[in-house]
Amino acid sequence: MKLKDRVVIVTGGGTGIGRGISTHFAKEGAFVVVNYATSKEAAEETVAAITAAGGSAIPYQASVLVESEIQKMFADVAAERGGIDVLVNNAGWSQRIPHHKLDDLTEEIWDKTLNTNLRGKFYASRAVVPYIKGKSGASIINIASIAPHAGGGSSIVYAASKAGVISMTKSFARILAPEVRVNAIAPGFVRTRFANWPQQVFDEAEKTLPLRRLPSPDEVGALAVFLASDATAITGETINIDAGQTSLGRT
Repeated sequence: MKLKDRVVIVTGGGTGIGRGISTHFAKEGAFVVVNYATSKEAAEETVAAITAAGGSAIPYQASVLVESEIQKMFADVAAERGGIDVLVNNAGWSQRIPHHKLDDLTEEIWDKTLNTNLRGKFYASRAVVPYIKGKSGASIINIASIAPHAGGGSSIVYAASKAGVISMTKSFARILAPEVRVNAIAPGFVRTRFANWPQQVFDEAEKTLPLRRLPSPDEVGALAVFLASDATAITGETINIDAGQTSLGRT
């Protein structure tokens, strides 16, 4: 097992891509803290699936929007487990607003998107530093998106927030080197409930992507494990996982 007894915290770890990441880390022997803000049932289901498969995990409620809650989570986990090895900043939020409908992008949607997707990752990354910096092989992984590459995604502010995540990844990689590696994963279309995309969108995407299929949450999880374990010479990078969409375009 690549990550036996390592302590991994996955924000928003109970649903969608977060569940795939949590599950994959557990398969590699990590003790996984499945963080959630409101999705308690989903987080508990993820933990139950991990433990049923022989892995180790616990749910932990804390909102990435409340810095004191995030700080308490890290302190509690570090006290109980002796430290933290990996943070996966996965928690995110979006509401689908067609880009041309500028007036529909309200201040409330703008603020919630930026606060959850960008400020929340900053809060978590800043708060984990005292616990992770002295750990051998420590890593922070941010979940970004391919949306900034072409200004796409579920809304203008969503793409902007993920562009910020990519930039912030480089900043943290610079200031935490050489002790901590910091990288980002940029998924394309992945079949989840995120932003309530209709299934038709995923079906149509599959027909036009170079690989003629979508990456799965488990495949995003596998990439996260790679970045946390084998990718010892990689930091400050954003790796796309999008079935070739960004590099090759749709066909």
